[in-house]
Amino acid sequence: MKLCETIRRLRTEKGWSQETLAEHAYVSRQTVSNWETEKSYPDVHSLLILSDLFGVSLDELIKGDVEMMKSTVQNEDAGRLRKLRWLGLAEMFGLMFGATLLVEYGGEIGTILGCLLAGILSVCIFMTFRGMEQIKQENDIETYREVLAFQRGETLDDIEKERERKKRKSQKTLLLFVSVLSGAMLLFCAVMLILECIRL
Repeated sequence: MKLCETIRRLRTEKGWSQETLAEHAYVSRQTVSNWETEKSYPDVHSLLILSDLFGVSLDELIKGDVEMMKSTVQNEDAGRLRKLRWLGLAEMFGLMFGATLLVEYGGEIGTILGCLLAGILSVCIFMTFRGMEQIKQENDIETYREVLAFQRGETLDDIEKERERKKRKSQKTLLLFVSVLSGAMLLFCAVMLILECIRL
């Protein structure tokens, strides 16, 4: 049985409305509704509260979802996410260098085409990164990882530490990427300045 059905069944057995469960679980009624309609998945803290409220073990509560969680975490739409990351990177380089070169060396037509390209690529970059976030949200990947870690006996502190470690790692990666990108832009600007000086 899926968690959404289990929550609905246990809530009904207690004679609670979604509003009542929401009050007891410290969430909104809409959140309970989203759990029961599979629009979202409770985080580890909420699962522990639900387990306590209904008087069932966490294993019993999520029994029908464990295999699906493992499969999703292993899969994680990895190929799709990786492709979107590379696409976003290519779009950024296209925006930085392609549009700049068109504007700089293309004359009036190049300026128009460069601005048009910059606008199109900006929208594409936004859509690419939005798509990546949607994949993560659709699969509730982070929550599944936490639930599976908790089932393996890790404490909530361990899970929080792991999340923080991953967050720092991704921040370092982003910082490195921005630094390299900034360096490339500075180098490009320096070369353009030198070429401009040579022309004079």
